[in-house]
Amino acid sequence: MASVKHNLFSSLTGKKQDGAVENRNKAKAQDGAAMEMQPLKSEDGVDGDEKDKKRSNLPKKEKSVLQGKLTKLAVQIGKAGLLMSAITVIILVLYFVIDTFWVQKRPWLAECTPIYIQYFVKFFIIGVTVLVVAVPEGLPLAVTISLAYSVKKMMRDNNLVRHLDACETMGNATAICSDKTGTLTMNRMTVVQAYISEKHYKKIPAPEAIPENIMTYLVTGISVNCAYTSKILPPEKEGGLPRHVGNKTECALLGFLLDLKRDYQDVRNEIPEEKLHKVYTFNSVRKSMSTVLKNSDGSFRIFSKGASEIVLKKCFKILSADGEPKVFRPRDRDDIVKTVIEPMASEGLRTICLAFRDFPAGEPEPEWDNENDIVTGLTCIAVVGIEDPVRPEVPDAIKKCQRAGITVRMVTGDNINTARAIALKCGILNPGEDFLCLEGKDFNRRIRNEKGEIEQERIDKIWPKLRVLARSSPTDKHTLVKGIIDSTIFDQRQVVAVTGDGTNDGPALKKADVGFAMGIAGTDVAKEASDIILTDDNFTSIVKAVMWGRNVYDSISKFLQFQLTVNVVAVIVAFTGACITQDSPLKAVQMLWVNLIMDTLASLALATEPPTEALLLRKPYGRNKPLISRTMMKNILGHAFYQLVVVFTLLFAGEKIFDIDSGRNAPLHAPPSEHYTIVFNTFVMMQLFNEINARKIHGERNVFEGIFNNAIFCTIVLGTFVVQVSNLLLTLEMLFIELFHKVESSRLFFLRGLRTGGTIATKVFHFKAVSLMLTTFFLCLQIRVVNAFRSSLYEGLEKPETRSSIHNFMTHPEFRIEDSEPHIPLIDDTDAEDDAPTKRNSTPPPSPNKNNNAVDSGIHLTTDMNKSATSSSPGSPLHSLETSL
Repeated sequence: MASVKHNLFSSLTGKKQDGAVENRNKAKAQDGAAMEMQPLKSEDGVDGDEKDKKRSNLPKKEKSVLQGKLTKLAVQIGKAGLLMSAITVIILVLYFVIDTFWVQKRPWLAECTPIYIQYFVKFFIIGVTVLVVAVPEGLPLAVTISLAYSVKKMMRDNNLVRHLDACETMGNATAICSDKTGTLTMNRMTVVQAYISEKHYKKIPAPEAIPENIMTYLVTGISVNCAYTSKILPPEKEGGLPRHVGNKTECALLGFLLDLKRDYQDVRNEIPEEKLHKVYTFNSVRKSMSTVLKNSDGSFRIFSKGASEIVLKKCFKILSADGEPKVFRPRDRDDIVKTVIEPMASEGLRTICLAFRDFPAGEPEPEWDNENDIVTGLTCIAVVGIEDPVRPEVPDAIKKCQRAGITVRMVTGDNINTARAIALKCGILNPGEDFLCLEGKDFNRRIRNEKGEIEQERIDKIWPKLRVLARSSPTDKHTLVKGIIDSTIFDQRQVVAVTGDGTNDGPALKKADVGFAMGIAGTDVAKEASDIILTDDNFTSIVKAVMWGRNVYDSISKFLQFQLTVNVVAVIVAFTGACITQDSPLKAVQMLWVNLIMDTLASLALATEPPTEALLLRKPYGRNKPLISRTMMKNILGHAFYQLVVVFTLLFAGEKIFDIDSGRNAPLHAPPSEHYTIVFNTFVMMQLFNEINARKIHGERNVFEGIFNNAIFCTIVLGTFVVQVSNLLLTLEMLFIELFHKVESSRLFFLRGLRTGGTIATKVFHFKAVSLMLTTFFLCLQIRVVNAFRSSLYEGLEKPETRSSIHNFMTHPEFRIEDSEPHIPLIDDTDAEDDAPTKRNSTPPPSPNKNNNAVDSGIHLTTDMNKSATSSSPGSPLHSLETSL
């Protein structure tokens, strides 16, 4: 079964993994976590039922931080809105029923049933209006827009996002486990020091300083014991650096040969890849690579390279100053470690040991599958120190992460001295801090009990102080990430991001909250397991991902602050108005317009704010912190209080302030009033300017800061304002024409030359005529729209057969709200010329509400209907209901 899994894994990676089964067993014996690698294996060859069973047993993916908070908030808002809507409908129905049938003691008559039903439908519509106002329908849209916009912009910052939720999750990251090579460093390795012929060269030695036989071993060993896909090509531009293709460490060794004035390609041409007898590819467990050559005399020679402290333990000889092998004892090895390897590592150099071994002819051919017996008894050729410079922008980026509350940890395969030196250069380690730097073996020894099992309590004692994990295997990396995520020693669960480029990094990338794969050096398996791909393999791109993630979170919070302010005000106004005036001051159609401009457009405006460096000046939000902070709640309640004061002032005293008719207590199907129009426009304008206030959610004083950096926001706010007041602008056209008439033609210098074809007065007349025609066109267009709107509201009025409808009932000339109240006819209230000839010449009683007096305005919509409609007699029950209502 193990061999089948090995073949499946090999087919997935596309590489031949010699000895992978043995290495996996060995890794399991060492740390007992080899099974963590299985999630990346292919399921080819598994029965369909078995696949379905596995899929059903898989746990559901955990929601991201923002998704969890939004789900909880949406449920709470939905319940509150539904409760308010139900209460509103119940109060309206009870008020109507008690007042009609209890206080006024009206009997329920069959002929009055349609009227009652229309009132109940009106109450239901008001309840639906309250519900629509309460629920922020634009919230999912805002989330989608913000994520989509951020993902598009993140591509410019070298972040290719594969999963949308990873974007906002990165904004809550508290820990980053980063690779060293290529991420923190430039991944352009160069040999800068060497230990050859028992001498430590601080610089590349001259070719003549190296004995010829040692040079032969160096040239042949490096040329054939590196992947033939690794090569150095000429620079793309004149004066540029040579291009490194393939493995960067191998390119550094090939460049070392070029510095020694030797050409590796000549050796490869002489020994092509198909003549290599056996190749032991690089393995993260043995951290070495070996190649076997078969000589013409039947002998074999194996060249090996790898981590210096590991390969040196397998060396029993070393090439001396004269180029001849001599005994290499453990004491000599310790001396080289102290005098050569540790000094190189302390300077941040990666040390590589080069060695070889000869198998004489005439002896039985070795068992090549037994790698441990083959790669032993080596002769050391040289130890080289490879420098991978730290990216110049990385130290500043790590400082930003630390200031933002994000702990950066380095997980690398280099030895601990090299890793510590690089961590100091990057700023991961700071003098005076309490931190830990561990190797993989020491790490496993500390986190496992006597049975070799990993204990979370042991991990919790290590990871808070751990900053560098050196000589780590992919399983160690996965164990560390899992231990940090599963830890509960802090109130907030850690949100961990991980970088990786190798196939074996897949489990750690999958386990992390956000996995970053390298786009240049990363394998296909690593990219498939990741959430975001760094197209430049640069750590600074991770910092930009943090900024965009926090910006998404802030964008949603900005929209919530704005939307909830609108909802709180609208719900209270609709609820209070419905309970006091039996009608909602904000109509359903008006609320649809509010939802359009306040939900759709506002979500687009607030969700496209660009990120700033200020986002990195605060700690992560955390998983358990409420989505609506105290500052946001203060802003919501403060703005809502101000808006409610203004709206209620206009609602209950607006007719006195502006000297207009009151829109309160209007009859059923009454036309729109100037009073409620003022309330609506004031409400919309306050929300429009409050949209600017919503740009800041952390207590900033200057709400206009950076406003012009977002062209979408400015366009939407300005466009909404223009659309809202467009009718006023069209009306001002008439005023403009009148003012233009006051200007003398002689002062218009641009008309002085218009002499031919008529006088200046003629030209001005033509200009006036065209202006009046355009103005008349717009006014006619508006009148047609109004008439169409009214006709749609009152269609069916001219059908005599609808006698029992509310329209016929309200067309009676003697209709009264109360017997003691003045006459307030509706828009369809007119005198029937044939049925009441004496009343046609009589003067109608004055109406205190011109907005609801269709007779005074000269509107006669139902004359033909009244000719055939039979009015209720003054003593009928229906007339009693009419006068009471």
